[in-house]
Amino acid sequence: MPLKPIEHADAAPEVRAVYDDIKAARNVPDVNNFWKMTAHHPPTLKRTWESLKEVMAPGALDPMVKEMVFVAVSVTNGCDYCIRSHEAAARRAGMTDAQFGELMAVIGMANETNRLAKGYQVEIDEALR
Repeated sequence: MPLKPIEHADAAPEVRAVYDDIKAARNVPDVNNFWKMTAHHPPTLKRTWESLKEVMAPGALDPMVKEMVFVAVSVTNGCDYCIRSHEAAARRAGMTDAQFGELMAVIGMANETNRLAKGYQVEIDEALR
């Protein structure tokens, strides 16, 4: 039997505390399904949220760039949920349709050339070491 999302009203206090932090940080009325499913293991929920907040916080990389990198990795890993979630976040951060198109082109090209290099077992050039 598949797990069902844990709603705020049904959550344990430690889960509700994380949900409340997510809602406050993102200024949203409810947490999304990723968090509601991860809540089945409260330590993982808390650790993942804390790590995500730290990694995705403003820093040397612009928030939109961070979201676009997240989209790229999600496309490569085949995580539909993550693609949609972080595409939406990137768009909220200012990503345009043209930027999304170029991002998809770069992801496709990187995956193609990565597989060619792996398949041909290309040695790293001395100049790149």
